[in-house]
Amino acid sequence: MHCNSSRQWKPGSCRINLLSMIRLFAVLGFLCTTAGKCADLAETRKLLISGDLIKAASQAEEALKAGGGEEDWSLILVQTHMLAGRYTNAWTAIQPALEQHPFSLRLRLLAREVALFNTNRTRADELLEEVGLLANRRPWAYRDPTSIVAIGQVAMLLGMDPKQVLENTFDRAKKLDPSNRDAHMASTDVALSKNDFDLASKLASEALKKFPKDPDFHGRLARAYFEGNRKAMLEEIQSALDINENHIPSRLLLAEHLIDAEQDEEAEKQLMQVLETNPNQPEAWALRAVLAHLRNEQSSEEKHRARALQFYRDNPMVDHLIGAKLSRKYRFAEGAERQRQALKFDPKFAPARSQLAQDLLRLGQDAEGWEMVERAHEEDGYDVAAYNLASLKDSLGKFATLTNSHFLVRMNTNEAVIYGDRVLSLLNRARSKLVEKYGVKLQEPTLVEIFDDQKDFAVRTFGTPGGAGYLGVCFGRVITANSPATQSGKAASWESVLWHEFAHVVTLQMTRNKMPRWLSEGISVYEELEENPAWGQQMTPRYREMILGDELSKISELSGAFLAPPSGEHMMFAYYQSYLAVRFLTERQGLESLKKILKELAAGASVNDAIARNTVALDTLETEFEDFAKKMARELAPALEWEKPEREDLSPRGKEPAEWALKHPKNFYALMHQARHFVKARDWEKARAPLEELVRSFPLQTDPGNAHEMLAQVYRELKLPKEERRLLDKYASVDSNALDAYSRLMELATADKDWLVVMENVQRALAVNPLAHGAYAHWAKAAEAAGKPSEAINALRILLRLDPPDPAGAHYDLGRLLFASNDPGAKQHVLEALEEAPRFRDAHSLLRKIHESSKKSN
Repeated sequence: MHCNSSRQWKPGSCRINLLSMIRLFAVLGFLCTTAGKCADLAETRKLLISGDLIKAASQAEEALKAGGGEEDWSLILVQTHMLAGRYTNAWTAIQPALEQHPFSLRLRLLAREVALFNTNRTRADELLEEVGLLANRRPWAYRDPTSIVAIGQVAMLLGMDPKQVLENTFDRAKKLDPSNRDAHMASTDVALSKNDFDLASKLASEALKKFPKDPDFHGRLARAYFEGNRKAMLEEIQSALDINENHIPSRLLLAEHLIDAEQDEEAEKQLMQVLETNPNQPEAWALRAVLAHLRNEQSSEEKHRARALQFYRDNPMVDHLIGAKLSRKYRFAEGAERQRQALKFDPKFAPARSQLAQDLLRLGQDAEGWEMVERAHEEDGYDVAAYNLASLKDSLGKFATLTNSHFLVRMNTNEAVIYGDRVLSLLNRARSKLVEKYGVKLQEPTLVEIFDDQKDFAVRTFGTPGGAGYLGVCFGRVITANSPATQSGKAASWESVLWHEFAHVVTLQMTRNKMPRWLSEGISVYEELEENPAWGQQMTPRYREMILGDELSKISELSGAFLAPPSGEHMMFAYYQSYLAVRFLTERQGLESLKKILKELAAGASVNDAIARNTVALDTLETEFEDFAKKMARELAPALEWEKPEREDLSPRGKEPAEWALKHPKNFYALMHQARHFVKARDWEKARAPLEELVRSFPLQTDPGNAHEMLAQVYRELKLPKEERRLLDKYASVDSNALDAYSRLMELATADKDWLVVMENVQRALAVNPLAHGAYAHWAKAAEAAGKPSEAINALRILLRLDPPDPAGAHYDLGRLLFASNDPGAKQHVLEALEEAPRFRDAHSLLRKIHESSKKSN
């Protein structure tokens, strides 16, 4: 800016230009204009980010009064009003800014949001159109990173392809200016809005390297962790609150977490802190409506929802949030109703359509649910949940369907042939026992989907891949489960899984899905053990330690144990604690009291009130439960000592075990130390004594690496088959997942020609893994020897579906049995045996017999 000396000079003209320059420098923070004090724009932004809204607003107002023409001052002032819930003030403040900056995209985008919160959708739509027109008519003016981000945000609002928006605007802006906060914020927000939590966590983490003290990025990273890593989420929330104690997104997220953990009072406290900052915060009021719904307080729920919609009357986020939280509580019908309302407010609101699709599928309303999935995917091709579900539909279309009057089972076609009948038989047995026991009338048929791909299970269950460790999930009328084909490591009994999940069907429908997680899980584990003592969970040394330490949860806090567990072991302990609580209630008060509690929950009572009315006061109950659990822990293997040594006490001395272990011959940890030491050294004779003591004193030990498994190996190495078989017989009766033990028993019993024991362990093995060929080979041999040729034929037919190691032998045996039964299919299997092994003499001999028999019959 300069005075053009060639023009005619007018008094004050250069002075005016100079004054304008001074004012510009003042706005930029280079020069002070008010009483020698300067409001630096960067410092004011820091105040805004740290949550000091009053001071940030004051400095912005001072700068604007001083003639600061920079649009950022107006942006900050309006943002402080919005964050504080002063929506009318925000509307007033942004009007002069719009006039002063007629080409500002950012101001118009913010003004659109302000208009919505002033119940002026018409003006909001006009502002969005204005931004689009400006960007199209003046593209040369918007090539700076900040303007490129604004154009990307407009593109997102107009429904353009999110991936193209990310690449062409937000990523481009970051390349031009790696420190552009708005670009990092916008790209993370796109990933979060599309349920792409892996990308969102990556983007937020990258941003935090540049902005480590920014609570907004800590809050976004916390949100990215919400679905998969609650522990990390809580850490990020704390980081955000350490910087800005009033950070609204973090407190809202923490409130959501507390609602999931059924810590409703603590959730209310977080929401009230939000409302102290912003009395009109819609999400806070929406979450209060959720809490009122869960308390069965309809008038309060309606009041809170109305408050959430007071300023933005058709805000789809309000009902979407209410519905999503209700669905997380398994209230899928109520959740679906809220999503439908959100779509009435905004038919293009993608999150509501995606959530509604999942709700409908979880309710078993497949026709509408899959139609909604297709619509959600068509409208938003990037939404991860909708994309995954749309892809899953193709896989489900290839499944076989098995039905009877009570169940509809979908599973892999080959698996359906192999063990589909067993699935239906088990479910029928569970239904006949549990429906009568709890006196409930079910909505039928119950839909059961068994996935041979864990990713498909996760998508059907959670909407996104993940969920490692989950074997099955029940939504009330719908069960999803992993097939045994997906399991690695020590497999779990699929029969116990389905029994557990069907118990959920009974209790969830009995309570109309109005029960806390701990009670639902506790009853299911309890019913597993009632049906089969080898199912469910048993007290372990580690559980004993946790209970007698300080890790036992109160009944009122049990559901929280399932959220953010420090380890997988702690997650399993949450199930075990829940089982102990149900066992305690049932043993002390009886099954009828438990059923009364469930009926009161269906009527809308809180769990604590229902328990108190049907048992004793909650404080008394908590104390009695703690005593009960600790008594059970102390009674674990009472013949053993349980003092836990320090790590250094168990340091071996060369070839000899630790001296401490030798001085404590009855100590569990000492005995296990000795056993492991000698097994590792392959000193089988010395390993035998401590292991036999452990098995004798602790016969129910089933955790990995237990004494039974080691002693069986010792007997095998010492060539003591009778002792090994006797040991494994006992072990197999207490552990429903001991697949290796079942396989070894089949071998030992086959050697002894004890065909009943062979078939008993075949059935045990098939209850864990019906897709392993070894069990069918033993079954065929045992059934034939026991005079049951039809069973043997069935076993061999299944064996041939499982790609056995000796297909020629299997075809030959099947052909031989079919020939003995005068089945014309014998020849085909003998020919297939010869195709596999052309020099198979017995097959050639059998083929001649078949030909001779055929000639005689002709």
